[in-house]
Amino acid sequence: MEEVKNTQIKIFEERQVRTIWDKEKEEWYFSVVDVIAVLTDSPNPRNYWKVLKHRLLEDEGSELVTNCNQLKMQAADGKFYKTDCMTTEQLFRLIQSVPSPKAEPFKLWMAQVARERLDEIKDPEISINRALFNYRQLGYSESWINQRLKSMEIRKDLTDEWKKHGLQDGIQFATLTDIIYKTWAGKTAKEYKEFKGLKKENLRDNMTNQELVLNMLAELSTKEISESRDPQNFKDHIQNAVDGATIAKNARTELEKKTGKKIVSPSNALSNERLIEAKASVFDEDEESK
Repeated sequence: MEEVKNTQIKIFEERQVRTIWDKEKEEWYFSVVDVIAVLTDSPNPRNYWKVLKHRLLEDEGSELVTNCNQLKMQAADGKFYKTDCMTTEQLFRLIQSVPSPKAEPFKLWMAQVARERLDEIKDPEISINRALFNYRQLGYSESWINQRLKSMEIRKDLTDEWKKHGLQDGIQFATLTDIIYKTWAGKTAKEYKEFKGLKKENLRDNMTNQELVLNMLAELSTKEISESRDPQNFKDHIQNAVDGATIAKNARTELEKKTGKKIVSPSNALSNERLIEAKASVFDEDEESK
């Protein structure tokens, strides 16, 4: 499941619920501890789940617990740990064992989350419209939003090209992406985020218009070169990434020479003050995993 996961944070009544989407099974997996925290308001939801899990096993011999999945999810410290997760169907059964006035509203919320995702798969325009709404709520300019949506399209074209040649989402995509960043911007994704003072935030959501455009040029060029060369192995893909990103690097160097201004900078599309203020009004937060 590592190759098909899409980790996101969902919000129920202003409480975070970590989720993972399995593209092959077309199914959400929810963090059980997060669900317990929402339903019980317990000061120690991990302990609550530990006691409940023991009771279900000892008293009922519940298959619900034995079939519980352990998937890596990001914790508050930014690290990833194995976490008990359940599907929507499993959680419906678990909720019956948790006395809570929030049980029925939470069931409706889970059903809505599942339905929205399936709707987006059938009609990608729904996903685009949701992204538009979220970016506008955050206060981004229309010109930046247009660039960001275009960057998503170009990124998808590139990853589709990689998939066509048998590469897999995860370490291979991340390695090539780092090579692209390092070549045109002089920094890996991690170094780039540290340079901008980011932690969990999405790097591309914090790029300026100029940075987005150059990154799009790098990824578009890499895709076009790959199509023309028909790479046979991962080493070929690395060379394509370097060559494609070099085109963007040359454009960056020329622009900096003409303007006297650095393109890669700690600046974001929004000031920190505006971004923090606007984030308080957004109730759905997506993560780019690639």
